[in-house]
Amino acid sequence: MAYLAPRLGISRIFPHRVAVFRLLCTVGMEDMGLAVGRSALERLDFDNVVLKKLPIDPSEEPGVRLVKGACFSRVKPEPLKNPRFVAVSHEALALLGLDGDQVLNDPLGPEYLSGSKVMPGSEPAAHCYCGHQFGQFAGQLGDGAACYLGEVKIPPGQNPELLRENPSGRWEIQVKGAGLTPYSRKADGRKVLRSSIREFLCSEAMFFLGIPTTRAGSVVTSDSKVIRDVYYSGNPCYERCSVVLRIAPTFLRFGSFEIFKPADEFTGRQGPSYGQEEIRGQMLDYVIGMFYPEIQQNFPDQVERNVAFFRELMCRTARLVAQWQCVGFCHGVLNTDNMSVLGLTLDYGPYGFMDRFDPDFICNASDNSGRYSYKAQPAICRWNLVKLAEALAPELPTDRAKAVIDEYLDQFNRYYLENMRKKLGLLKKEEPEDEILITELLRTMHDTGADFTNTFRSLAQISCSPEGETEQDEEIVKKATELLLEQCASLDELKSANTPTMDPRELAMLLSMAESNPALFEMISDRATIAKQLDRMSKLKVLMETSQEELRGRQAQEWTSWIKLYRKRLALELEGQSDALAVQEERVRVMNSTNPRVVLRNYIAQNAIEAAENGDFSEVQRVLKVLEKPFSSQPGLELPAWVGSHGSTAQGERDEGEEQQQQGASASPTAIDPVPYDSKPPAWARQICVT
Repeated sequence: MAYLAPRLGISRIFPHRVAVFRLLCTVGMEDMGLAVGRSALERLDFDNVVLKKLPIDPSEEPGVRLVKGACFSRVKPEPLKNPRFVAVSHEALALLGLDGDQVLNDPLGPEYLSGSKVMPGSEPAAHCYCGHQFGQFAGQLGDGAACYLGEVKIPPGQNPELLRENPSGRWEIQVKGAGLTPYSRKADGRKVLRSSIREFLCSEAMFFLGIPTTRAGSVVTSDSKVIRDVYYSGNPCYERCSVVLRIAPTFLRFGSFEIFKPADEFTGRQGPSYGQEEIRGQMLDYVIGMFYPEIQQNFPDQVERNVAFFRELMCRTARLVAQWQCVGFCHGVLNTDNMSVLGLTLDYGPYGFMDRFDPDFICNASDNSGRYSYKAQPAICRWNLVKLAEALAPELPTDRAKAVIDEYLDQFNRYYLENMRKKLGLLKKEEPEDEILITELLRTMHDTGADFTNTFRSLAQISCSPEGETEQDEEIVKKATELLLEQCASLDELKSANTPTMDPRELAMLLSMAESNPALFEMISDRATIAKQLDRMSKLKVLMETSQEELRGRQAQEWTSWIKLYRKRLALELEGQSDALAVQEERVRVMNSTNPRVVLRNYIAQNAIEAAENGDFSEVQRVLKVLEKPFSSQPGLELPAWVGSHGSTAQGERDEGEEQQQQGASASPTAIDPVPYDSKPPAWARQICVT
C-alpha cells in the first residue's frame, strides 16, 4: 500500500557520515542527533504516574493467576507476525502530538502501536479489577486482552476544552489484543479484525457525536492467526490477530474498586485484595487528585471530598446515559467493569445503534433476559452506581451515598429532556406538555416501526407557523406525514419484528407452570419475558389480518395526529418573537447539529469488516471519514468505497499481506444492492448477530 512506504531517515541514507559526525559532536549535539534520528513515536514523552501511585504485582511470572494486593501487573506484549495498519484516526493521534501521516509512514509504526515492539519510556502492564457481570459478582477479571503502555504527557498547544476534560496532563494509551496477561482467564489475550474494527470505528464515532468516550488511535492487523467460532456453531475458523490503540485520561472503572469485596452472598466469590482496604484509599486519592482536582482542592475533609466525587461521577453517568438514549445507542454489556470512573463510554463490544425504534431493543445476542436492553440502560447505570458505592464504603459513608443515588433519576431526566428539546427544536420555552409530546413521538415511532436516526433528522424539515389552521397548514401536515412515512417499517418488517422468539409449545408450558407451580416457574423464567412474548403474539395476529395499504393508512393517521401536536407546540416558540424567520433558522440549525445524519449502524460496520477481511482497508478509512462529520452531508462520501457511479464495484486499496480469497466466496450483499450511509438499513442487515 502506498501510504505504508518506508520513510528513510538520515541514518539510513548516509550511515557512515552520520557515524563520523557523531564522533565529532559535543555531548549536547549528541543528544540532539539522537532526537533527530528518532521517530515521533520514539520521542513520545512518557510519565507513567499510575504505576508510581498504585501498588504493582511483584510477581512477573507468566500465566493466569490470582493477583492479590496490587492494581497492576507488569506484562510482556506478544509480538505479531508482519503487523500492518488498517487505519489510523488522525484526530485521536493528535492528542498525543502525533501526525497521522507520519505514523502511517513510520516503518516501525505498526509494531509500536500493536505492542510488538515497546516504545522508549513505555512500561507495559495489565490492570486488575473485578466486576458484576449480568448482575452476579464474577470475582477477579482484569485486563485479559488490553495492555497499558504508559501515560503520554499532553503536548503544548492542545485544545483548552480537551484540557478541561482531562486535567491530569497525560493521556493513557493501551493496546487491546496484545496477548496473554495474568487476567486472560481461559482466553488467549488476542482480538480479531471484526472486533477491532468495531471498537476503532465506534470509539471515534461517539466522540464526533459529542458523547464522552475513550478514543481509538489506530487498528493494526497481522499474519498471526487465532481460532474463533464466529457464530458459536461448532465451525471454528482462523482469523487474523488485530490490535486497537486506545486513548483516555484513564481506563480505571467501577470494577477497579471491587477488588476489595468480601465473599459475595450469591456467588461466594470475593475480590483478590479483600482485607487490604488501605489500597482503596490510595486509589481514591489518585483518582480524585488526578482527575477531579477542583474537588480535591475545595474539600479538605476526606469524607466530604469522597461524597463530592461520587456526586460528580453520578451526574456524569446520568448525563452519559441520557446522551446514549438520545442517539439510540445501546452498549450491550453494562457490567460494573465496563463503567468508567470518569463517566466515559468504555469498552465497545456487542454495541448497537438502533435502526427501527424499539424500547426493548437488545443489541447483544447473548443477553437473553434483556438486562442491558435500550430501555433498561438508565436503571442499570443506577444499579452499577449502587455497587460502586458499596465498593467505596466506608470511605464513602453508606447514608451519604444513598442520598446521592437518590438524585440520579432527577439528574437523568433533566439531561434527557434537555437533549430531547434540542432534538425537537424546542429552544425558546420549556412547556409542561413537552414530556407528553416526546412520549407521544416515541410511541408513534414504535407503533409505526419508524427508523430512530432518520425520523429525528427529518423533523427539521417540518416548518412551524403561528397558530391558526389554514389550507397551507393542511398541505404542510400532509407533506410532513409523507416525509415520515418513508421512515416507517413495511408490513413484512413489522411481522418479522413481532414474531415470538419462543416456541409456542414452550410458551404454553410456561404459562401452565406459572399457574400450577409458581416457585418452579420463577426459577426458569419470569413474568416480564412471558408478557413480552404474549404481546408479540397479539401484535402479530393483528398484522397477519392487515394489508400493506391498511397498515400505511394507520401509520399516516398516527403521524398526522402527532405532527399537528408538534406544530402547535412549535407555534409557541414564535410567541413574542419579532423575527419568525430567524427563530426557524436557529431551530433548524440546532436540530441539524443535534440529530445526526449518519451513525455507525451494524450494517455499515459489517461492510467495512467484510472488505477488510478480503484485504481491502479503504472502506474502514472511508467510514471513519463519514463518521467524523456525522451531522453533515459530505459530497462524494454517500456510498461505500467500492460502489461506482452505476452500482458497480471498484477495487479499493488492498492488504498486501492478504491471501487471495477462495473461489466461490460469496460477495457482500451491499456490493449487489448498495445503500447510502444515511439510509435505512437493507433487509439483510436484520440477519447480523453480535454477541
